[in-house]
Order: sequence, then C-alpha cells, then structure tokens
Amino acid sequence: MKISVDEEKCCGAGQCVMIAPEVFDQRDEDGIVILLDAEPPADQYDVVRESADVCPAAAIRLSENA
Repeated sequence: MKISVDEEKCCGAGQCVMIAPEVFDQRDEDGIVILLDAEPPADQYDVVRESADVCPAAAIRLSENA
C-alpha cells in the first residue's frame, strides 16, 4: 500500500491522526496533515483505510497495488 495526501484539501479535522498515529500527524501551526509513513507495514493497512474513509475532505489517497 502506498499513501499520498493532498495538503490543499486537508481541513485539519485530525481523524487520521487519532485512528493511525503511526502513519499521520498534524502540523502545529494549522493542523494540516503530515504523512509519516507513505508505505506503512501491512499491520497498519486497516487503520489507514479507515482514516481515508473518514477523512471529511477526502485528502488521503491510497494505492493498494504499490
């Protein structure tokens, strides 16, 4: 799995950070997403998928064939 984020779309809701803190973080100044691991280990796939599903701005994109 490969993850990409669109910082322009991100609204700083922080759901991704609460669900998958090993993969996502937020900038202190504005709450915009920071991708910590663009290719997480398989044990993180479920929480990464959940993060993408709940993102209110659809700022997280997943490529399952990476």
